[in-house]
Amino acid sequence: MNAHTLRNVIERTEFRERSRVFRDRTHAGQILAEMLESFRNEDAMVMAIPAGGVPVAAVIAEKLHLPLEVAVVSKITLPWNTEAGYGAVAFDGTVRLNEDLLSQIRLTEREIQQGMDQTYQKVLTRVKKFRGNRAFPDLSRRPPILVDDGLASGFTLLVAVEALRKSGAQHIIVAVPTGHWSALQRTAREVEVVYCANIRSGWSFAVADAYERWWDMDEEEVARIYKQFSDSNRAVSPKEVDK
Repeated sequence: MNAHTLRNVIERTEFRERSRVFRDRTHAGQILAEMLESFRNEDAMVMAIPAGGVPVAAVIAEKLHLPLEVAVVSKITLPWNTEAGYGAVAFDGTVRLNEDLLSQIRLTEREIQQGMDQTYQKVLTRVKKFRGNRAFPDLSRRPPILVDDGLASGFTLLVAVEALRKSGAQHIIVAVPTGHWSALQRTAREVEVVYCANIRSGWSFAVADAYERWWDMDEEEVARIYKQFSDSNRAVSPKEVDK
């Protein structure tokens, strides 16, 4: 593996192929903020993918003095396994299906459609919970820094990237604490630059392995972090962000 074969992937070489690099998601956000220092006070916007991306992104936004938003995306899960997904739906209704996986499992067209519809309703509920009725920001005016807590397959994040493009984003930056090299390669082809502190390869990969402390975040915890950031960072006016 040679990360330097892709000029738009920026890493911390001392973390390559290592496990337990970060104490927790807050520490991961601090490391990424250091890597993204050139964006401090710039006309950019940090956009978190809930749930796990929010605590990482909140630290980045705070340290770089940037606004924080959410890009809600959810995977479409199998009826018999809610941990495994065969696609994803974004906040604007953008859908991608994993055709390779679908060709291997026996789902009817009706089951697939039901999964898509149920997932979109879940996404809309989360958007309402986190953003209320505020208009989506104008991304043609400020490039988004799209943040998640890690990239395994990268499938869900790429759906978010597609949705952000449709929303007007001309220049997209991706920032993740950890990622599998193959997922980073796929992502790098669809965005302008990828920041990833901890790049790993190999057959077995789990985002959680990059963290000393890892837990599944619930929506209430995410909403609390997002609201806490919004309440304590009023320097950016709503008109600036939402018009």
